[in-house]
Parts: sequence; structure tokens; C-alpha cells
Amino acid sequence: MPTTELQRINSFLTAFARRQAVRVVDVQGGFAVYDDVFAHSHANNQVVIDTAVDPGALPAIAEEALAHLPHRLVSVLDDEVGMACAEPMTRAGYTHSTYLVMLHTGPVPAGGAAEEVGLDALRAPHTLRWQGLLPDVDDEVVRHLVERREVRHRGADVVRFVGARTEEGEVASWADLYLEPATGIAQIEELITAEAQLGRGYADAVLTTALRMAADKGCGTRFLTADAADWPRHWYERRGFSVIGRSHCFERS
Repeated sequence: MPTTELQRINSFLTAFARRQAVRVVDVQGGFAVYDDVFAHSHANNQVVIDTAVDPGALPAIAEEALAHLPHRLVSVLDDEVGMACAEPMTRAGYTHSTYLVMLHTGPVPAGGAAEEVGLDALRAPHTLRWQGLLPDVDDEVVRHLVERREVRHRGADVVRFVGARTEEGEVASWADLYLEPATGIAQIEELITAEAQLGRGYADAVLTTALRMAADKGCGTRFLTADAADWPRHWYERRGFSVIGRSHCFERS
């Protein structure tokens, strides 16, 4: 079952990347996606490897596909392929990160104190959070990281932004929810909490609401990805998520 679920999830991730992109170019082992409007967004301008590839050729593939950009990002969806690519990519100057594919296997929680919110409500808190996370980048980079959300509606049949508000009405925590009711798959992506609101249960409210929204749409496969080296993976495990696979990212400035 995990293998079947992982294959379905990887197919969803592949389709989302292709559908969201303005331009797609096939490369050996996968494809490159581009969006010049958000050129500073690595996720919108990257190489995605979703089949077998010659590991030794991957640095050259990435260089050719992304030569016009100041960054390089290569996402390898298959764990075995990603591990084989690690040595030649790190030798070429890339930083290697491993991400966990986590499937929600616990019971779907009832209710949820968050709600669907619009981009306008997210813009200010999201900008402030990115400025805190990336204090050395300029305003144009932050703007791209915030505004790229507007094109995520192209990636899936249903895209919602879920937010939990303070008593004053400000959005304290938020996440994306991508739904494909026809295939029963839902992804929760980029769960973030405003720094001043950490530890107050707002992220729990967002996660609970997103899971309930997904279940109400008939999505039995509910997943997210988490950095294997960072603490949120344990937070997700305590909330009913289990690791079913790994993917790999290679980045270079």
C-alpha cells in the first residue's frame, strides 16, 4: 500500500509542477519548469526528475536548463535515483536536502478553527514572515515568494488557502491545500505561523481544518512533505502523519 500511495503522490506532484508552470521543457529524466514573472522563486523555476536519469549527467542537464537563472534547483522524486545523484551533484557544488513524504494515517480530526482566506489577507503576514526567515534578501525576492501563490490555482483542480485568525482578525497561521477530488488526493503545503504567534495553537487549527476540508472532498490520500533534518516532521508525526517515502533536492546559488 505505501508504494502504491507513493506512486500516486509522485504523479500528483509531477502534474502539479507541470500545470502550474508557464513553460515546460522536457529534459533527460524529467522536465524543467519556468515562470519568468516569479524568476526569484526557485520552486517555479527548477528541474524535476521523475524517472531514471544518468546521475553523472545531471549537473550538466541542470546547467543547460537553468543557465539563464542565478540559482539552480533540482528536485528528484524517487529516493533511489536521488541517492544515486547525491555524489555527482554535491561534487558539482550543490547542497543536498532530503524531504519526507508523509501520509496522514491517523483519524481525521473533527471541525477546525481555521477558514479559507484570500491572498489579500495573507500578503502582509506572509511578507513579514519571509523577511524574518530571509533577512539578507532584497524586497523583490520577498515579493516573488509571496505573490507566487496567485499562480498555484493552476496546479490542481481545487486550491484553497487556509488561515487561522487572532481575536483581532489577523491571520496568524496559514497553509495551502491542493485537492484533486477525482483521484482522492490532497496535499497540505507551506504551513507557516507568524513569529509573534508561535506556540499558541494556530498551526494546529490550520492543519485540522485542512485535513477536514480534504476529507469532506473525498480525498482519502492526504499528504505533505517535510524536511528530514528539521523538527516539524516530529510535530506532524504526533498529528497522525507517517513517513512513506523520500525525495531529494539539490540547490546551488
